[in-house]
Amino acid sequence: MNATNENEWQDKIRQGRSLILFAFAVALGLALAWRLRPVLELVYVSALFAVVLMPMVQHIMSWRIRGWSPSRAVAIVVLVAGVFLGLTLFLVIALPPVLKDIQHFAQDLPQRVPELIGKLKQKVPVTNKIGVDSIAMKAEGMAASFAQYVVSAAPELLGKVFDLVTAFILCLYFMMEGEFAYYFFLSLFRDETRDRLSKTLLKAELRMSKWLIGQGLLMLTLGVTSTIVFGALHLRYFVLLGVLMGLFNIIPIAGGVITIALAAGVAALDSWSKMAGVLIFYLIYTQVETGFLTPRIMRSSVNLMGLTVLIALLAGSELAGIVGALVAVPTAALVAVLAQEYLVQSEEPEPMKEE
Repeated sequence: MNATNENEWQDKIRQGRSLILFAFAVALGLALAWRLRPVLELVYVSALFAVVLMPMVQHIMSWRIRGWSPSRAVAIVVLVAGVFLGLTLFLVIALPPVLKDIQHFAQDLPQRVPELIGKLKQKVPVTNKIGVDSIAMKAEGMAASFAQYVVSAAPELLGKVFDLVTAFILCLYFMMEGEFAYYFFLSLFRDETRDRLSKTLLKAELRMSKWLIGQGLLMLTLGVTSTIVFGALHLRYFVLLGVLMGLFNIIPIAGGVITIALAAGVAALDSWSKMAGVLIFYLIYTQVETGFLTPRIMRSSVNLMGLTVLIALLAGSELAGIVGALVAVPTAALVAVLAQEYLVQSEEPEPMKEE
C-alpha cells in the first residue's frame, strides 16, 4: 500500500509539473504572438487569400491546350498576370478621375452645404421653424473637418501599400507550398478527428471562394452601372460616387443607404430632378439585384446575415485596419462553417418504438 501510494503521489507530481510547464508554454506563446501580431496578421491574410484563390489556380490548371495543361507555377503566373492587368487598368483609367473627384469634393463640400440648406429653405418652408441655420453651421464645420481628414489620411493609406505588397508575396508562397503546411496542420490531430476536420475545411474553402467571387461580381456590377447612370445624369463626382457605391455594397443595406444618400445629396446641389433620377435608379437596381442577380450569383455561397457581415467588418477594421476589413467577411464565413459543424447540435430522429 505504501509503495502504491508513493507511486500515485509521484504520478500526481509529474502531472502537476506537466501542467505547470504547459501553462508556462501557453503563456509564453501568447506573449510571443502578441509581440508578433503585425506579422501574424499578414501571414493570416496571405494564407486566407491563398485559400480563396486556389480554386482559380486549379481551374487554370485544368485547361487543355493541344494536350498540354499548365502546371501549378504556370497557373499562378497566369493568375498574377491577370491581377496585375486589372490593377494596371484601374490605376490608369479609373484612379486618376477618382482622385480628382476626391480633391474637388473636399474643396467644394464646405461651400456646397449652405447652398443645399438654402434650397431646402426655399422649397420646404417648414425648415425655417426647426433651426436649419444652426444645423447648416454644424454641417459646414463637419464638412470642413471631413475635407481635412481626407487630405490628412492619404499618407496613412499609402503607408499600408507596403503591407499589401508583403501579403501578396506571402500569398504566392502559400499557393505554391501551402499544401505542405496544410497537411502538417492536419497531422497535429488524431486520426478519428482528422478526416472530419479536413472535410470541414474543404467545405469552408469552397464557400469562402464562392462568396468572395459572388460578392465581387455584385460590387462590380453596382459600381459600373451607377457610374454609367450618374455620368448620364451629369452628376458631379460621378466616378467617385460610382466607386463608393461599388465598395460600400459589401455592407448589407447600410452601405447602400449611406452611398445613395450621399449621391442624392450631391445631385440635390444641382437640381431636384437629378436627385429624383438617382433615387429612381437605386430603387430599380435594388429590385433587379434582389430578384435576379443575388439568387443566381450568390446561390451556392455561405449565407451570412447582414448583422454578421457588419459586425465582422467593424471588428476586422478595428483589429487590423484596411487589411482586417478585407478578410473580415471570409473569416466570418469560415467561423460559420466551423460552428455549424462542431457547435450546432443537429437533431437526430428518434427510433420508432415497436408496439
